[in-house]
Amino acid sequence: MTEQVILESPRTSAPERSSERNGWGAVLALALCVSTLIASEFMPVSILTPIASDLRLTEGAAGQAISVSGLFAVLTSLSISTMTRGIDRRTLLLSLTALMLVSGLLVAFAPNFAMLMAGRALLGVVIGGFWSMSAATVMRLVPGRQVPRALAMLNGGNAVATTVAAPLGSFLGQYIGWRGAFFLVVPLAVVTFAWQWLTLPSMPSEAAKEQRSALGVLRRPNARLGMAAVALLFAGQFALFTYLRPFLETVTRLDVSALSGVLLVMGIAGVIGTWLIGRMVAHRLSTPLILAPLALAAIACGLVALGSFAGPTTALLTLWGMIGTGAPVAWWTWVARRFPDDAESAGGLLVAVVQLAITLGAAGGGILFDAAGYRTTFLASAGLLGASALLAFSMPAPATLWRRN
Repeated sequence: MTEQVILESPRTSAPERSSERNGWGAVLALALCVSTLIASEFMPVSILTPIASDLRLTEGAAGQAISVSGLFAVLTSLSISTMTRGIDRRTLLLSLTALMLVSGLLVAFAPNFAMLMAGRALLGVVIGGFWSMSAATVMRLVPGRQVPRALAMLNGGNAVATTVAAPLGSFLGQYIGWRGAFFLVVPLAVVTFAWQWLTLPSMPSEAAKEQRSALGVLRRPNARLGMAAVALLFAGQFALFTYLRPFLETVTRLDVSALSGVLLVMGIAGVIGTWLIGRMVAHRLSTPLILAPLALAAIACGLVALGSFAGPTTALLTLWGMIGTGAPVAWWTWVARRFPDDAESAGGLLVAVVQLAITLGAAGGGILFDAAGYRTTFLASAGLLGASALLAFSMPAPATLWRRN
């Protein structure tokens, strides 16, 4: 893989510098929105029991509050670029933020299962819409050379939210109940809406240009190869990551407090990893696309060999958190570079592929974990990750022609 990197001149005028600052303000507003969305998506994990008890549901039925948001995220990501053609992207992002507020209200005051599911379905629409448009929006907010850093900031918000969602939900649920925990989304949505209103510029949709649908992007050169590599990466990650807790409890024999500490360290490492990989992809995109899955495959094999030792296991999982959480930055940057004229459609396809890969990886890993134990599961994860690296290696790298938008 070879890459051509052409950086713009560092000389910028005062109006351009002011525009840059405004663009970064909008990126920060989007990062807050992403953090709120992801925290909302995974919060039910830690308060499933009180939700089920209050609404007189089984825990399995209450658990559908998580799966329904993922389903609607996939459906939205595949269709939003074509269904919203002609709508100013500023208006669309503000509308999605308003939907997040409505979702929080519906869930917090849900009197029954149907209302709970409706609120969670709306959340899935917002998640799919925001992530689908993230790369295309960032490309219009900041200069081209700063796109990887801005995408890393969005993924950093994702990493923070993923880290704190479960423990925060559990903590808040003890003191203000599960409804109060979900209601906190409402003031955060108001703040996010106001911030975006003040910072987002008008971004007219390119209605005059023929836009591909999300699935239509697959006809572009190397799109299928890249999406297959993404699918293998996320399927491999979640075939292992989903079953870390039983592995740490039964093999490494960590108690609950030690286990929580390891997961927290992984989350912090993930935030650092998004920053590091964001800087790396600005100079050479092919490196993290190939090396990240290879490193994760090596870590999976290391856990099989050293899983009974707490120290080495903690070190390996810290590296897993750093690399695994940061890896999506590279693929979002790949979308921005490979499909600059179809970034919304390609972003929607990427979101759908990632969501489906996570679902299949977690399901397949669970079947293997129950049938053959953690060793087979972790080695299968390593195989999927290795295949992802092989596909990434076989792709020609896009030329990087950074220019001011």
